[in-house]
Amino acid sequence: MKLIALRLYQFLIMAPLLAVLTVVAAALTTIGSLAGGGRFWGYWPAHLWARAFCVLSLVKVSVEGRENISPKTSYVFVANHQGAYDIFSIYGYLNHDFRWMMKKGLERIPLVGYSCKVSGHIYVDSSSPGATRRTMAEAEGRLRDGMSVVVFPEGSRTRDGRMHRFRRGAYMLAMEFSLPVVPITIDGAYDILPRGGWLPRPGRIRLTIHRPIEAESDGHDLDRLMRESYAAIASSLPCEPAEENRNYQN
Repeated sequence: MKLIALRLYQFLIMAPLLAVLTVVAAALTTIGSLAGGGRFWGYWPAHLWARAFCVLSLVKVSVEGRENISPKTSYVFVANHQGAYDIFSIYGYLNHDFRWMMKKGLERIPLVGYSCKVSGHIYVDSSSPGATRRTMAEAEGRLRDGMSVVVFPEGSRTRDGRMHRFRRGAYMLAMEFSLPVVPITIDGAYDILPRGGWLPRPGRIRLTIHRPIEAESDGHDLDRLMRESYAAIASSLPCEPAEENRNYQN
């Protein structure tokens, strides 16, 4: 009976409201950004939209470690990728101005893809060395005055709930611009909506913001930077076993 009531709520109330809110947030972001207010409109509509997404989905989000970051400092945030609700929990509850670094293919999502583009999110184009250089130059222009970037170094959502191999891109960016890397552990999103799922389950997500790891372009070892951030994220996952080195290298 409870499952029937939940499904009726999801189909008749939650889904229609979220569809409307998604269109409104994307439209406000696009209009505000094109009018020259990309810094404000590129963050706040989506921030409120993501919070509404969690509330309407009956998902509670708690955050630990906010004292480890400053709103005036730019960071490269790296997080494990459990499911779709990683995006909503970070966007809605990190409370730090940032832009996503995302796959270029996501630019094709109707309305949302364009709103992300005009508001300053960074689409990663690795089709050629020249395209990669343009991506890095775009990132350099964004990462200043407290503006940060969030990356899922696994590249895609986990299929089994465990962390998998990290890619180097985020760490190379941090070293290139001498930005601190901040690991974020996401715990609970896999149970709410795993990869391949369609309807979320009510539940809880816990975000743990770890202490920044300094990345110096002239001396910090890339492998050690990846290893330390991987270990920090795993330390707040109750069922994450110790992994071999291959899982934080690519």
